[in-house]
Amino acid sequence: MHIPSLLLMLTLLVSPVLAEKGADKGAEWVQTPYEEQKVVFDFYFDHPEKINSALYWIRSLMNPLMESPYEMAPEFLDLKVIVHGTETVTLAKHNAEKYEDAVQRMRYYHSLGVEFIVCGLAMADFGYRLEELQDFVRVVPSAITELAHWQLQGYAVITPQVLERKFAIEDIR
Repeated sequence: MHIPSLLLMLTLLVSPVLAEKGADKGAEWVQTPYEEQKVVFDFYFDHPEKINSALYWIRSLMNPLMESPYEMAPEFLDLKVIVHGTETVTLAKHNAEKYEDAVQRMRYYHSLGVEFIVCGLAMADFGYRLEELQDFVRVVPSAITELAHWQLQGYAVITPQVLERKFAIEDIR
């Protein structure tokens, strides 16, 4: 008997047994033992409105850690957001009304200790001055240099991917 034929025969014999053992079990819940987090979020989007979806990535990291069973206080989460794409305009004071929801959410996260850092190169590209940006942001010379700095300090870098939804969840589940 050839090896491929033998493997096929074994697969056909073992598959029903394995399927029967796990048929009713379902997925397994795993409570990962998370520890304090050091994370830099890299925000660089092609449309300012995408910042709204990206801010949910911060929530998705913070909420599970602040809730049971972890119950970490926000001060044990060292989170930074580096802004250097078109979403930079959401931080200009003159755009506060237009991007009110995003600005309010960023202020809330800032109150929990999240740092919002704007790239000085992007600020210059948009023609902004320091006094034109929201008071809860800091400006650094370069987003890329800042990302490298924090990564070298042991921070995880998370780059949210904000895609355009083409299907409703109900249509594809």
